Amino acid sequence: MTSAAGRLASTDDISRDLELLEYGLNPSPHSPLLPNETVLKAIQNLVGLAAELCGTPFGVVNIVSAAHQHQVGAWGVDPGVCSRQDSMCSKVFLTGEKTIVADASRDSRFADNPFVAGDLGRVRFYASVPLETATGFIPGSLCVFSETAQELTPAQEGMLEVLAKQVVELLELQRRTVQLDRAYAELEESNARLAGFAGRVSHDLRSPLTTMLGYLEMLQDDPDITAVPGAAEDLEKISGSGRRMLAMLEDVLSFSRVGGGIQREYVSLRTAATEAAWDLGINDPSLVDIEDATIHADRGQLRTLLQNLLSNALNYRSPQRPLRIRVSGVSNYHGSTVFVADNGKGIAPEDRAKVLEPLVRLHRDGDGAGTGLGLATCSSIAKAHGGELTLTETPGGGTTVAVSFPAA
Repeated sequence: MTSAAGRLASTDDISRDLELLEYGLNPSPHSPLLPNETVLKAIQNLVGLAAELCGTPFGVVNIVSAAHQHQVGAWGVDPGVCSRQDSMCSKVFLTGEKTIVADASRDSRFADNPFVAGDLGRVRFYASVPLETATGFIPGSLCVFSETAQELTPAQEGMLEVLAKQVVELLELQRRTVQLDRAYAELEESNARLAGFAGRVSHDLRSPLTTMLGYLEMLQDDPDITAVPGAAEDLEKISGSGRRMLAMLEDVLSFSRVGGGIQREYVSLRTAATEAAWDLGINDPSLVDIEDATIHADRGQLRTLLQNLLSNALNYRSPQRPLRIRVSGVSNYHGSTVFVADNGKGIAPEDRAKVLEPLVRLHRDGDGAGTGLGLATCSSIAKAHGGELTLTETPGGGTTVAVSFPAA
């Protein structure tokens, strides 16, 4: 039967290993402890600096799991793994206080340790500082040591503590990276489920809806039906509602698929905008002025974005002046930005954040038909590329949409 104390120790051990995993530190002795090479190299440099400042030939960052001690960022020795029972740091690191021993062979805590007694080494001078996080968790310690007895000056002790804090900052960076990777993976999975669900719903609803619209067209072409007073108007209302519902289904499907699979390539803005205008039936070259630029983005999603922005310009034109749309872009080492400016009704500053939300429409007099998903889809496309969409006023009236595509 396991004692209460044994159960408590087991619980603490499991908790420690789970906490290490949160920092991207694999407690298994058979796998790389810290897979992030950038963080590992930075820790290596800090360990080397600690050894040089303290005048010792050896230095390591020790990460202590439930059963083992893992050496990372080792200086002067090859990094290795030993049992926690044999570890010197494991005897003192949980105190939260620095430990400095001039000669470990004369210290009762370490005299019989295999790293001191000769089985695994002959450590004499030993100094370690716990790596304590803001939450109080201590994954291990920064340690410097030598095979000869020595002392540290107060300045050297202070620098060792400062460098230990820098190691903690690197581990916190690693933890945040792990959290972001996990959140991104969950988002990708959620997007995949959403796209699958939207695809199934769209298919299940589009088929009967398309059939219904087909029968409506047959009825509208039947002179016996349309001869009935009011029938033609009623059929047109039903048909219009059906077409709007079909458009809504297409927009929902398009919105759900954004970001599902970004395939960046260098795209001509003039080509993409010309194709988008053609899809919308815009054949008047004086209506849309397109300036060419090279955009590093997903070709299909860039075209969808331009279609939505051009469609918005058409739907929300001003009755006071002929519609004019200008599409332009700039590119540099930071990435690319696409601008679509119109001279339409514009969007009031207090409404600009609201209209980027799904299914939000302003319902102003004279506005064209829409589903409230156009700008939300464009915003999602920008975010899927790591950028953002902003709305400003066009000089003289109208809306200018800026969409950034940061360098990958």
